[in-house]
Amino acid sequence: MKYPELNIVQRIGLEALWVGAYLFSVLPRWFKYHVVENLLYVLLYYCIRYRRSVVAVNLRNSFPEKSPRERADIGRRFYRTLAEIFVDTLDLAHLTSSKWHRALTIPGLEEHLRRVEGRDWIAMTAHFGCWEYSSFWGLYAPSQIVVAVYHPLRSRIMEAFYQRLRNGDYATTVSMNESLRFYLRNRGRGIRGRNLVMGLIADQNPPRRPDSHWFRFLNQDTIFFDGGEKLALKCHLPVYFVRLERRRRGSYEMSFVPIYDGEEPVGPNEITERYVRLLEAEIRRCPELWIWSHKRWKHKRDVNS
Repeated sequence: MKYPELNIVQRIGLEALWVGAYLFSVLPRWFKYHVVENLLYVLLYYCIRYRRSVVAVNLRNSFPEKSPRERADIGRRFYRTLAEIFVDTLDLAHLTSSKWHRALTIPGLEEHLRRVEGRDWIAMTAHFGCWEYSSFWGLYAPSQIVVAVYHPLRSRIMEAFYQRLRNGDYATTVSMNESLRFYLRNRGRGIRGRNLVMGLIADQNPPRRPDSHWFRFLNQDTIFFDGGEKLALKCHLPVYFVRLERRRRGSYEMSFVPIYDGEEPVGPNEITERYVRLLEAEIRRCPELWIWSHKRWKHKRDVNS
């Protein structure tokens, strides 16, 4: 992955940020997850009131059947999740074996390894829980490397910081615009002899196109990125939905739900539709784990479309 070019001031800012994250990551776990996390929650929810209006509107439109009190409770629990994700992410600055084993367990590890061993595949995930942990698959499966497809950040300092967090021996990153070319260039030989797992966070807000397909998602007409479906069909790659289930602070279980086997005949938008239905079920099961502060529904469907 090509890192952004930084001037001297930006480099100093990046290194200062990295040192701060590293020092934070070596603090005792109880302090990070019980003191810092609670302080962040109070700061985000009560002081800064970070996107409180966006969260309230998204919850109201997504769950009209729930009472205002129920939606407010989901909102408060979401801000606790958001504070926890900040801690989870900064903790990656000093990643040890004991940390990633505690952060993520895969009960069906051997079964999924048998299904994907020796081949490339697509992992479709979402902004649900600590999505950064999804890349840990590359630690559990040394014969594979996770290629995290992402949308570059506007801040060059933050872009370089997140690339440093996300790139390692078990994972690498590639921008959305480069993902197809990247895969076509590396398929068959992989990276360092490893099979590629194309990790797609597919619940982001894509640009609207004249041919955009609308899905009914959380009671609203919604556009989704279709790059995962296009890649799967073009290269005959199996697709799995990544299911994260939170067990306790900073700890998740991960499992994989088959969406497409790489060969079966499917209709247009069917692979994405399967993903959308699985994601919606997860959000309804545990709504506080989804990132409600995103302006997910910027685009509105025309009446005649």
